[in-house]
Amino acid sequence: MWQDSSLDQEIKLYANNNKHDREKYENMADLYSIIVATDYLEKAYLRDLISAQEYTPVCNKLIGQYKAAMNLLRDSVPDIHTFMREYNLTCTAAERRLVEIGVPATVEHTIETGTVSQKHIAEVTQYFITLMDALKLNMIDMDQIHPQLSDLLVSLNKVTTLPADMEGKKKIKEWLVTLNQMKASDALSADQVRQLEFDMSRANDEFYRLLK
Repeated sequence: MWQDSSLDQEIKLYANNNKHDREKYENMADLYSIIVATDYLEKAYLRDLISAQEYTPVCNKLIGQYKAAMNLLRDSVPDIHTFMREYNLTCTAAERRLVEIGVPATVEHTIETGTVSQKHIAEVTQYFITLMDALKLNMIDMDQIHPQLSDLLVSLNKVTTLPADMEGKKKIKEWLVTLNQMKASDALSADQVRQLEFDMSRANDEFYRLLK
């Protein structure tokens, strides 16, 4: 019986001698895996299947891997939302964590410990000062500001007597979302720097007012 030999041929995504295409598709496969893994991790943490201590380092690692993958694919995957639609990735938890906020849930939200120490209060004070000094020294690149805001939010969450709806924490999260949409080398505009300074000054004042 006649058989079309073309049906038995392997479909290749790239030519054997095209190293650039091969690396591109391998990096895209890595990105796909990172998104899926993050979604599983977020759901496992939400369902209390893993502890905060187990979740946080793994989430930080995945966030770092995501940023590295997107940097490698900046020409091939200019928009992550298009990539997710194209490959039928319905991973809303991963999208929130990787694309929007860029920090673990344990950083984004307060974890009740039952105690508040002067050490935690001093830590918050130091992070506010460090951030404001950085802005005054024109350290305004995304990769300079994002880690400092993340550290500040972590330290604020350690002060568990602060209300969950503290306006300052909301502003920090909004800035983290804004920064997470930028490339590492992108810098804040003059207007953004002025607004960030204003927001952080108000957050600092609110912090001390709430401590009284």
